[in-house]
Amino acid sequence: MSEITKKATKPVKSIAVLTSGGDAPGMNACLRAVVRSALKHGLEVFFVNDGYRGLVEGDIHPVIDRNFVKDIINRGGTIIQSGRLPEFAKPEIQKKAIQQLKRRNIDSLVAIGGDGTYRGLLALSKLGVKCIGLPATIDNDIASTDYTIGFDTCLNTICDCVDKIRDTSSSHQRCSLIEVMGRHCGDLAVFAGIAEGVEAVITYDYKIPEDEFMNDLRELEKKKKHHAIVLVSENLLDIHELAKKVERETGFECKAEVLGRLQRGGKPSAFDRILASKLGNHAIETLLAGRSCRVCGVIHNVVEDIDIDEALAMPRDRKENLTKLLDILR
Repeated sequence: MSEITKKATKPVKSIAVLTSGGDAPGMNACLRAVVRSALKHGLEVFFVNDGYRGLVEGDIHPVIDRNFVKDIINRGGTIIQSGRLPEFAKPEIQKKAIQQLKRRNIDSLVAIGGDGTYRGLLALSKLGVKCIGLPATIDNDIASTDYTIGFDTCLNTICDCVDKIRDTSSSHQRCSLIEVMGRHCGDLAVFAGIAEGVEAVITYDYKIPEDEFMNDLRELEKKKKHHAIVLVSENLLDIHELAKKVERETGFECKAEVLGRLQRGGKPSAFDRILASKLGNHAIETLLAGRSCRVCGVIHNVVEDIDIDEALAMPRDRKENLTKLLDILR
């Protein structure tokens, strides 16, 4: 346990909650759990609009009662808005946030977001604020939890899109290259690839040599399978150029599809609503137990919390590696 965690001994009296980074389905469900659990334990609760920017600018408001979060458990996005503030890495900006919290006698902060959100919390913890981080990102790129809030919903959205594209792909006997989100984490592509039984998946960690990839598509043609689905992680390559190359070298008609931000939207799945509820409640229990500078997650189906700095240092390959299953099922 870090020194920051050990110092979190004063009783918690008030908390602020914010959502930060890219929006993810289930953020509202998590906000709901944090607010209701905190009120249940007699804490004074505030919400922050627009993530760390709102914290710095003082866009902080009291939650009067539990009705503030009624009827939001099934809503996508976040009712308190989210955003990114790169300038928050500067100590002078962090101190402005501290001043805003002190002005309102807020001693604790719960932030819902990804690894950038965690780094902001680590900085604030070092300045004396009791902080808890909750993992909400569609990318599933936080190593300290098996699943992040929003990942399951996004995965289901991708599968629904691939199902629809497959109808057209098979009808017109073509190869469809589909770009999915995930930043540098290939979980969305890999999980969707297994769920959809696609012909190939290309991610940062799971790259098929181009000559092998083209040869696989030629073999499909020889076997009289006249359509194929290929999933590609975003920012890895130009799928429009790859589609042209596939047409030149394999004989397949090939179309590139970029799913884009529609992957972020929609009502959260039941899994994400339950995950968000568990983690939101655990955040309050963690603070009340006197622990701070922690992040919550689910590891092997058990809700746990660990130091933020430890979570940020964890390698992503700690998680279950499903690429071997991809190789077997190809």
